[in-house]
Amino acid sequence: MGNEILRSYLESNSLVQHQIESYNRFLDSGIQSVIDRQNIIEPSVEGFALKLGKIRLEKASVIEADGSRRAIMPNEARLRNQTYAAPIFIEVVPVIRGIEKSASFGEVFVGELPIMLRSNLCYIKTLTKEQMVENGEDVEDPGGYFIMKGVERVLVGLEDVAANRIITTKKKTGDKVSSVVFSTAPGFRARCVVTRAQSGTFTVDFPTVPKSLSFILLLKALGMKQEDMLDYADLLTFKNDMMLNFELTGFKDISGSDALIELGKLSAPGQAKEYQQKRAETQIDNYLLPHIGEKPEDRYEKGKYLIQMARKSTIVGNGITREDDKDHYGNKRVKYSGELMEELFAYAFRFFTKEVKYQVERTSARGRKLSIQSIINPDTISDRIAYAMGTGTWVAGQTGVSQVLDRTNLISTYTHLRRVKSPLAKKHPHFKARDVHGTQWGKICPSETPEGQEVGLTKYLAIMSKITVGADEASTEQKIREIRKIEKL
Repeated sequence: MGNEILRSYLESNSLVQHQIESYNRFLDSGIQSVIDRQNIIEPSVEGFALKLGKIRLEKASVIEADGSRRAIMPNEARLRNQTYAAPIFIEVVPVIRGIEKSASFGEVFVGELPIMLRSNLCYIKTLTKEQMVENGEDVEDPGGYFIMKGVERVLVGLEDVAANRIITTKKKTGDKVSSVVFSTAPGFRARCVVTRAQSGTFTVDFPTVPKSLSFILLLKALGMKQEDMLDYADLLTFKNDMMLNFELTGFKDISGSDALIELGKLSAPGQAKEYQQKRAETQIDNYLLPHIGEKPEDRYEKGKYLIQMARKSTIVGNGITREDDKDHYGNKRVKYSGELMEELFAYAFRFFTKEVKYQVERTSARGRKLSIQSIINPDTISDRIAYAMGTGTWVAGQTGVSQVLDRTNLISTYTHLRRVKSPLAKKHPHFKARDVHGTQWGKICPSETPEGQEVGLTKYLAIMSKITVGADEASTEQKIREIRKIEKL
């Protein structure tokens, strides 16, 4: 019975479908979202800007020695040591003194993107078996990998702690409890921590802050009043902790603007008050819980979120509930080719916009006529993507993300395409992280792992496990907010 179920599953599902679906989602929406986040380039030239519109990707092609561009098939790319990549075109519209010059509108070639075999942009996806044989392609090849300068390379899945989720754990000494959130906004990840001492006092840590901050001072700087804070303290134990913090920190009666200045004094000591306040505002808007928002109107929501983090550390510290298990697979996420390529493209695109901005300023300073084609260098994006794909060194410093595909035999190829890599260092023990956790059942193979330093850190998906490509969080959040409004009525 089990063999029949497995046979039926494999007949209708590819073992590398998770790689292809993830990459297709990147092509459909991920790559455009990167452009939309930074669609205005504003150089230091008065009254001039560039607006970036829709992105368009063609199918794989190669530039020949005579400068002509023609289509290329995967097998030809292997034999000629070429990269199987597609040209990228972006709509560019000059904006002069706030007016879009539609007459100057046009698409510009900005670089090349490596194409995954059997993805929506791959030629062999639409070919029949006879046509594949004619072109020298393997009919049984699963796809799910890239061809970089003739070398087949696979993006290994990265396992990491789930973003934007409160994980509360006790310190090894047992006298402190920490609620940690890896707050992730597009292109940025901030580790925000609320720590509760054994006495019940709270401190907050987040990027750019030199030392642990007073919990009450930060809430005041976010625009919350004492009565607002206590309204969200529904448990008596948590309310006691909040009252204790009011009395011990000395910021009970401070105003919001004064709290911002106090916060600025810690980050920019000796500077003018105006600068200190601006510095504090920048910190809490951009580096504190960026997934909630990065605008001044989001500060109150951030305060409510911090209170929930403190509340959770209180109930764990008082033994009302157990601490979270970091190794529980419900607290993990696996990033495959789509998410990894989106991170890489966003990284390369940031350098591209800086380069365009510099070229516009340079051309203007020399008094030359501005040409959109001349200020855009396609190699800016192509070279950075090719370097990361060729070396395996990724955006956040991870190594071994891109690897040469194992072609020892067919099983080796499939297992390599289903590999999951932990970001933890191989040299450290990490005994719990290396153990087989009960929640991995049905998702991760319990026995397949290398020997030696990587044991338990490099894993493989179970045969029938599938990875969902995710959903649009913003639209889901909006629906939940609408439902709550209806319930209140």
